[in-house]
Amino acid sequence: MLSRHVTITAHNGVHARPVAELVRVVQAHGDAVTLRTADGVVVDLSSVLAVMDLALAPGDAVTLETRESSDAAAVLDTLSEVLAPRR
Repeated sequence: MLSRHVTITAHNGVHARPVAELVRVVQAHGDAVTLRTADGVVVDLSSVLAVMDLALAPGDAVTLETRESSDAAAVLDTLSEVLAPRR
C-alpha cells in the first residue's frame, strides 16, 4: 500500500467543494482510497457523506492510502493538494 500523511491547510477545512473534488479524483482512479484520521477513523474517499461526517478542519492530520499502481503516487499527490493546497 502507498500512503501520504497530510495536515489539512485548506481554508475553512474540508467542506462540500473540496470533498466533491476528492471523490471525483478517487472515482477516476479506479482503486479504493481511504482516509484515516488521527483518531483512527477510516473512511472510503469515494463516499461524500462519509468524508463530510468527519468535519475535518485546518490543522487536522490524516493519512491517505491506496493500493500501489502506476498512477497511485500521482493520485495521492492530487488528493494531498486538495487537502493542503500550496498557496
